[in-house]
Amino acid sequence: MRLIVAPQIRKGLIRPEIYGNFSEHLGRCIYNGVFVGKDSPIPNVNGMRKDVVDALKKMKLPVLRWPGGCFADEYHWKDGIGPLSQRKKMVNTNWGGVTEDNSFGTHEFLELCRQIGCKPYINGNVGSGTVQEMSEWVEYLTSPSISPVTDLRKANGQDEPWDVPYFGVGNESWGCGGNMTAEQYAGEYRRYQTFVRAFGGKRPACIACGPGTNPEDPNYHWTHVLMKQAARYMDGLSMHYYTTIGDDWDQKGSATDFDKEIYNTTIVRAGFIETLVRNHGAIMDLYDPDASIGLVVDEWGTWYDVEPGTNPGFLYMQDTMRDAIVAALTLNVFNRHCRRVHMANIAQLINVLQAVILTEGNQMLLTPTYHVFEMYKEHQGAELVASDINSPDMVSGDLSTPMVSQSASIDKDGIITVTIANCSADESAPIELRLDGVRMSSASARILTGDIHAKNDFDAPEAVRPSEFCAYTSKTDDNGSELRFTLPPCSVLSMRIR
Repeated sequence: MRLIVAPQIRKGLIRPEIYGNFSEHLGRCIYNGVFVGKDSPIPNVNGMRKDVVDALKKMKLPVLRWPGGCFADEYHWKDGIGPLSQRKKMVNTNWGGVTEDNSFGTHEFLELCRQIGCKPYINGNVGSGTVQEMSEWVEYLTSPSISPVTDLRKANGQDEPWDVPYFGVGNESWGCGGNMTAEQYAGEYRRYQTFVRAFGGKRPACIACGPGTNPEDPNYHWTHVLMKQAARYMDGLSMHYYTTIGDDWDQKGSATDFDKEIYNTTIVRAGFIETLVRNHGAIMDLYDPDASIGLVVDEWGTWYDVEPGTNPGFLYMQDTMRDAIVAALTLNVFNRHCRRVHMANIAQLINVLQAVILTEGNQMLLTPTYHVFEMYKEHQGAELVASDINSPDMVSGDLSTPMVSQSASIDKDGIITVTIANCSADESAPIELRLDGVRMSSASARILTGDIHAKNDFDAPEAVRPSEFCAYTSKTDDNGSELRFTLPPCSVLSMRIR
């Protein structure tokens, strides 16, 4: 297969936010995931697990979405501030019916973001909240002025406002966030966003709830309505897409026990996200030809049955090389469509769905998906460059996706990053990588590979991890450079070329 990379053809900024994550009050994502409390014997800083924070810093996590998800539209922010002993308890009706004690609230979330060094993306409550409640939360977060709300913030220990660059106005308003029609939500969005003020002189970017999608119902109508009725009031429009493998939402298949046919179905359905990005982006272009409004894919990833013996409402799944391939091809899609995709947030951060980290007591491990994000981090803030590969397709039913997925970028120092995923379960992929007009001086590469079922668990936490890849040859002529190598089945490669 011939892969052409043309570094002289620049196609736009790959925003770091494309590599974002999502944290919800769901299962063990927050509690015992990132947050253990100051008195925990697990090493922590202000209650945040030190090992988790260090790993997320290494991954270069750029932005984190919170508090949901479906939880966001039942979350009342004032319940999560002030002395812990005085915070209200609630039942988390969406996720397992457990008691939420609100010990992790606004201050704790923003402390977590500070420790990681990432931007906060906060999702407001439209489903069961009020305009006043949302407006006062934004004021509490961002206002430097004197008011009853900012006095409350100061009394809770935060004198200066925080920088909150992104604010979501509702979540899944077509479903758990209110079961609204597109027309209903467009009106509600226009009303609510009016009161997301620029209290500190800088208004958070307002992200409207976009469509939930799947191959049977891509929901283009929702995007048409929102863009037609509310585009002038938004900075971003969200889109949710989960890769599932079963026709029954309650029976989605095992995360670890699957055959080659199910593997292929998973990969091909994951690849459908490119069709969604392209087609929803085309609708957005009708109303926003300059792509100033970002498509924000703030929930994406695989969704299988929970691990046996765990709470069905906690959505705890294992993570295999199958998931690493899904992450790699999806991130390549987002990179290639960076003109329109301004942010993305995989679901979710820890112990939930396609998590990058799993914890158990004082133990922590990095999943294969984590390693893909860490290997791809050099794309963040780089410029997309033109690339093309003549790959055969993988086919499942009426859907297809290329067997080999790729994207390429160039950073401010002129270093080219090429990421490639061989999505096949059993076929190697011989690659001829041609760099047009570039005389390379050196190259280095890392590879993540293994059987499609390969995973990390607490008995073998480093069974799957990247290793150095040197099995390539190179040559340079007056017209550019060429590298030749063969990717094993089910593998992800990150190559840096100088």
